[in-house]
Amino acid sequence: MNARRLWALCRKESYQIVRDPSSILIAFILPVALLFILGYAVNLDSAHIRLGLLNQDGGAAAQRLAATLRATPSFEVKTAASRAALDDMLAHGRIRGAVIIPDDFSRGWQRRAGAIQLVTDGAEPNTANFIAAYVQGAWLRWQQAEGEEHAQAAPPAIDLRQRVWFNPSAESPNFLVPGTIAIVMTIVGALLSSLVVAREWERGTMEALLATPVSRAELLLSKILPYYVLGIAAMLLCLLVAVFVMGVPFRGSLWLLWLMSSLFLGNALGMGLFLSTVMRTQFDAAQAALTAGYLPALMLSGFVFEISSMPAPLQWLTRILPARYFASTLQTLFQAGVIPSLLWFNAASLIALGAFWLWQTVRKTRRTLD
Repeated sequence: MNARRLWALCRKESYQIVRDPSSILIAFILPVALLFILGYAVNLDSAHIRLGLLNQDGGAAAQRLAATLRATPSFEVKTAASRAALDDMLAHGRIRGAVIIPDDFSRGWQRRAGAIQLVTDGAEPNTANFIAAYVQGAWLRWQQAEGEEHAQAAPPAIDLRQRVWFNPSAESPNFLVPGTIAIVMTIVGALLSSLVVAREWERGTMEALLATPVSRAELLLSKILPYYVLGIAAMLLCLLVAVFVMGVPFRGSLWLLWLMSSLFLGNALGMGLFLSTVMRTQFDAAQAALTAGYLPALMLSGFVFEISSMPAPLQWLTRILPARYFASTLQTLFQAGVIPSLLWFNAASLIALGAFWLWQTVRKTRRTLD
């Protein structure tokens, strides 16, 4: 390998990046846009849930329970005059759940036998689960207040104190934004590198390049190194936007973040370069990179969907996806800090997968026009 030749090729590729607006767009504009879209649009928190309320009992206990439901911050309570009106609101999607207080609730509560009915919209299971949990919490708060008021509540046998680790505010963006960065870097790395060799074939410059005394290793490194620098710059931009604009805390180590990002970029750039080597047009290479990189990373990396809840064949498939290990690494570094056992396992997996993609690229790269 000739260092002077390699430097000349890297400089030539860098000039190509600067002259091509699409490379700058993919490296710096696309990551920020996707970070905001996925970071804010994909939100697992439920706030201002529309809840219907039918109070068939005019007693004091029923009124206080209704007031407790209205005071719950997550609920936007809509009162119904009848069961038919409540069913109509639920059927037309104006509410996502309904609480029905029966006409004998206050009399039953005097005997400590009161009961209410909760109806939820099962078309959205996640929202239905949130409604059930919030109503249960409001029901327990009301029981505690009623017991204290009448001095009839027995002291609890167990004192339950909840403490949330790693994400004390329990905000889903703190978990989703690091995973979003992994998806964004998959797109940036695979899409950028998928165009480089295909571009040479389309523009007819590959023949001139193969006529030079450039070795296969120099050719591949000259295509990887400039885009590696561009990928690291995109990663730094994502980190700054996540921390200082979106308010996601970062508790890990910057040098570990750089190391793991470098290992992941080896995978993404290697896969993109392999596709660019196999396919001779930029359109086909870009489509293949998005299909092979973005969709599996989005669906199977654990970014949104829990891997342990997937069928066994899909769980095994996730083991060959670099985005799975990178998403786990970013979520660990952002929320928990440095956990060596987890990080080194992810690093070893990324090294193995990266070596596979780079080996496939070297195997498919030939100094011939065939």
